[in-house]
Amino acid sequence: MMLVMSKALFKSTSLVSSMTFLSRILGFVRDMVAARIFGVNASVDAFLVAFKIPNFMRNLFAEGSFSQAFVPTLAQYRQHKTPEETKLFISHVAGCLSAILLLVTLIGLIAMPLIIKISAPGFEPYRFHLATYLSRITFPYLMLISLTAFVGSILNSYGKFGIPAFTPALLNICLIIAAVWFSHDFTIPIESQAWGILIAGFVQLAFQLPHLKRLGFLVWPRINWHDEGVRKILKLMIPAIFGASIVQIGILVNTIFASFLKVGSVTWLYYSERLAYFPQGVFAVALATVVLPHLSRQHAKSSTEGFMSALDWGIRCNLLIGLPAALTMGVLAGPLVSTLFQYGHFYAYDVIMTRKSVIAYSVGLLAFMLIKILSTGFYARQDIKTPVKIGIASVIFNIMMNALLISPLAHAGLALATSISSCFNAILLLYFLHKQKIYVFQPGWIVFLIRLLFANSIVVLFLYLASGPLMQWINWPGHERVVHLVYLLISAMMIYFACLWISGLRPKHISAKGF
Repeated sequence: MMLVMSKALFKSTSLVSSMTFLSRILGFVRDMVAARIFGVNASVDAFLVAFKIPNFMRNLFAEGSFSQAFVPTLAQYRQHKTPEETKLFISHVAGCLSAILLLVTLIGLIAMPLIIKISAPGFEPYRFHLATYLSRITFPYLMLISLTAFVGSILNSYGKFGIPAFTPALLNICLIIAAVWFSHDFTIPIESQAWGILIAGFVQLAFQLPHLKRLGFLVWPRINWHDEGVRKILKLMIPAIFGASIVQIGILVNTIFASFLKVGSVTWLYYSERLAYFPQGVFAVALATVVLPHLSRQHAKSSTEGFMSALDWGIRCNLLIGLPAALTMGVLAGPLVSTLFQYGHFYAYDVIMTRKSVIAYSVGLLAFMLIKILSTGFYARQDIKTPVKIGIASVIFNIMMNALLISPLAHAGLALATSISSCFNAILLLYFLHKQKIYVFQPGWIVFLIRLLFANSIVVLFLYLASGPLMQWINWPGHERVVHLVYLLISAMMIYFACLWISGLRPKHISAKGF
């Protein structure tokens, strides 16, 4: 039973990871195109704030709080209700969610100057007015992508993981097209990206609807605030709005602080975040997406053993990928930034400044990834209060660290503050999971950690010796940087898995119970 379960989880996670990997690669292509065409300047700072606001709200309403509240409730409906009752429940949720999103969108459009003032209080008039204008273009994306996430949650709950995982790639495709073919049509070229975001919202939603229809759940939205399931989701959502989005709140706090720093700081942080959240988006989010519905079903069936085993499997998978990813990003920060972004209007100085915050983010990369899987242990049980309390403590701690580190380290201090507070968050989540006996370490952890320590030590030593000085990378032409980086990454990957093999880890240990 457990072997079948783990193999199913592994297969689903591999599918989601592969689709997400494709999307993230397109995201890097998007960033490379943007760095070449738009560079680092005041208008790019303004756009990135305009882009972050709907993204932040999306995490509050969609991929964060809503999914964490909706998926476990839908799992209970599947377990205990008829298909007709489930369909009616989905119709009511769609109607109520649409009403909330429409209201929030209208309020946001009207109050945008105030929102920008809060989000980037250090912006001078030019960046402030441009960010306000661009945000009014991008903000309706919140409603479109939230509805897309709602549809994706239904597809995920019924085992259709590939379509929702591929959907984000459509945003990257739209932004690449907007930058390459339409940026020259605007007085301020970066405006093309704002319109690309809005168009992508319609494209992403339209892409998923036919697949929802095949499941038989493409229903007309109905507003019914008295529906039992809707009331339960709203009750869970309100605290989860905060608890599920702690990392995003930390990033928003960074933007507020960064707006007081020199022009370019917001952009340097953005490109650093893109590198830091690549492994999280490819693997941790994919893993949490697959594990949450499974944990919810195990909880609905009162299967304690199945619940703990799935959570343990998720934590170990996170460490298996997250630890080498964090170490690699720290050691190769300069080569990564230079190879990916040093083209066109993105200069050597921008490489050096971005490298500082990439190293700072690498400190917390493993924690960013672990938070995703650890929080599902609470949300699958519909326990929202515990992660919310932990989240409040983490955000307060993050603000304190920002204030402490911004003066000596500038934008890199803000990245380091996010990393430290995320480590604090992950440690507390794990502590309370263990304290409440939601999760107990399964057999084999000591051997597993020794294997990880051995393999990662060899990889770090290789990368440190083989990477060479940063100025060498900066002076190389683009194709030479790419060749050397690919060589380092492929070699490091081969060394890592060879060391794991030598230490006794086999593929069957990953797809079966207990490593």
